[in-house]
Amino acid sequence: MTLDTAYIRGSMAAILSVLQHSSCPQNIAFHFVASQSADASALRATISSSFPYLNFRVYSFDDSSVARLISTSIRSALDCPLNYARSYLANILPMCVRRIVYLDSDLVLVDDIARLARTDLGERAVLAAPEYCNANFTSYFTPTFWSNPSLSLTFADRRACYFNTGVMVIDLDRWREGDYTTKIEEWMELQKRIRIYELGSLPPFLLVFAGEIVPVNHRWNQHGLGGDNFRGLCRDLHPGPVSLLHWSGKGKPWARLDANRPCPLDALWAPYDLLQTPFALDS
Repeated sequence: MTLDTAYIRGSMAAILSVLQHSSCPQNIAFHFVASQSADASALRATISSSFPYLNFRVYSFDDSSVARLISTSIRSALDCPLNYARSYLANILPMCVRRIVYLDSDLVLVDDIARLARTDLGERAVLAAPEYCNANFTSYFTPTFWSNPSLSLTFADRRACYFNTGVMVIDLDRWREGDYTTKIEEWMELQKRIRIYELGSLPPFLLVFAGEIVPVNHRWNQHGLGGDNFRGLCRDLHPGPVSLLHWSGKGKPWARLDANRPCPLDALWAPYDLLQTPFALDS
């Protein structure tokens, strides 16, 4: 997970949810990535105060390594360099860390994370994530992209589907062998010259991996609970069982709870809020 002051409240809730629903919490190691400019000591102390026996480490991420490649997106929050740290995990984490579950900070688990971590990646897949093939995949890229045959042919031999990068199982050994960080950076460099997408760190992942991942059951990423990117509308759960609730989108549950304007599903996040401020769920 990434770690910063703006999302520390979400991170703490996510950690608690992972531990509470794990059959062997003592076996879980947390790897947090923080911006080089962040107060890592304060972040470390915040975690340790609530989880004194947690097995974790905080790594420093050099913002400048990616800041030059970031193009403005439809939401300024998506332009934060730390959002791109997931593309550099194979470089940041020690070589002995061979497989990880990457999680965003605005989610909670209600199932044993070991079940997700054991996802079979087969003989060649680099990552696994829930796919959403009913989503309009073309909308993630601009008309400029689709009208250029040399670009749109990127997906010619792939059954490319949208997947949310907030929940991923990643084989770091295969990532390193395939130098996938460089592949993502190449698309970001092209984006600086020709605007081919609008949505921050997600499209480069889709360009490199869509159609090549191992699909995971949708229960592991009930995403979009943050609501509409523009208006912050409340969302319902997707049909089916739930193992992970993800408040992706503009609205975050802690902000809505503090404002006494929660969405109904924010009540499912509230029990994990260790840094809570007073709020009324029934207001």
